[in-house]
Amino acid sequence: MDPFDGTTLRPLVPAVIGVLVRRGADFAAAEDAVQDALVEAWRTFGAGDDAAPRDLKGWLVTVAWRRFLDGVRSGSARQRREVVVDAEPGAGPTEVADDTLRVFFLCAHPALTPASAVALTLRAVAGLTTRQVAEAYLVPEATMAQRISRAKRTISGESFDRPGDLATVRRVLYLVFNEGYSGDVDLAAEAIRLTRQLASLRANPETDGLLALTLLHHARRPARLRPDGTLVPLVDQDRSRWDGALIEEGVRILQRALALEQRGEFQLQAAIAALHADARTTEETDWVQVVQWYDELLALTGSPVVRLNRAVAVGEADGPRAGLAALAEVDPDLPRHRAVSAYLHERDGDLATAAGLYAEAAALATNMPERTHLTKQAARLNQHSPVVE
Repeated sequence: MDPFDGTTLRPLVPAVIGVLVRRGADFAAAEDAVQDALVEAWRTFGAGDDAAPRDLKGWLVTVAWRRFLDGVRSGSARQRREVVVDAEPGAGPTEVADDTLRVFFLCAHPALTPASAVALTLRAVAGLTTRQVAEAYLVPEATMAQRISRAKRTISGESFDRPGDLATVRRVLYLVFNEGYSGDVDLAAEAIRLTRQLASLRANPETDGLLALTLLHHARRPARLRPDGTLVPLVDQDRSRWDGALIEEGVRILQRALALEQRGEFQLQAAIAALHADARTTEETDWVQVVQWYDELLALTGSPVVRLNRAVAVGEADGPRAGLAALAEVDPDLPRHRAVSAYLHERDGDLATAAGLYAEAAALATNMPERTHLTKQAARLNQHSPVVE
């Protein structure tokens, strides 16, 4: 079996770290020791050997604790830490307490930058190697190693038992999800796995909302890109390629969360995504209800991005001129503002203005698929625009 396939050893990583911390290891040393144990697991039975132990968590704890003790004994502070070494427990059952939630909280500590929190979460909660995290973010392994080391130093003095903030953890997981796929790790799928784990550890309607949102977005993934890597807008996507099982699960989880009447940002976003998933075509989408959900989301967050997306929905529900009027209330320097304006102008029949705005939006795009898509939109409209002598 493969200990790095997301279904065997990796889900145990945060709980094993918790065991080591409770035995006396500091978080940074415990995390390093568990990474060493994962490597040892790969060497020992990662190629499919049937000799893998039944108690995988116990095996990881044993190996990781030995790695930690080796580090203590070889360090310059051996004498000062001898108490920890002498406290090594004898053989026996692994501790029952599951500290996974505390590891979630620690990796999403508010003192960390979003990028550092994501990297540390992928290492200490997801169990990815530094190489895998680096490949996912398209940076050198040494660069990612430095980022993770700095993150661990930042939280080195924090109590492992401190109360945590679920909202911060959710934001970190959503950042992971939005990174999508790169290298040999599917970060969107990894974020969904971790969100499932978080939801199982502590019942919360907003965590369920995040899970529903990621499932509904992930369901559309097969239709979102063309074979050449260019984007397919929602209106042009082949909806038969959407994953019906993920949509059904996402809607079911969302309905359960909304029934509790404790609405939050992720639940409202998921409600909008569910309306898109429910429609057979863009025209059949219940745009009036989409606008209503955006109104509630805007009242809750005041987010300019929500205001921008609401303008698109208003344009669909009440016509492009109504959408442009709503867009006039949005900061024009906001990313995607020109792209939205171009779309609404095109729907209103002003092809020349739309083509120019698509070109401006393409120049401002931060990723190649989006830039390519917007450039093609501008070229398409320029072909149909009258030539002015």
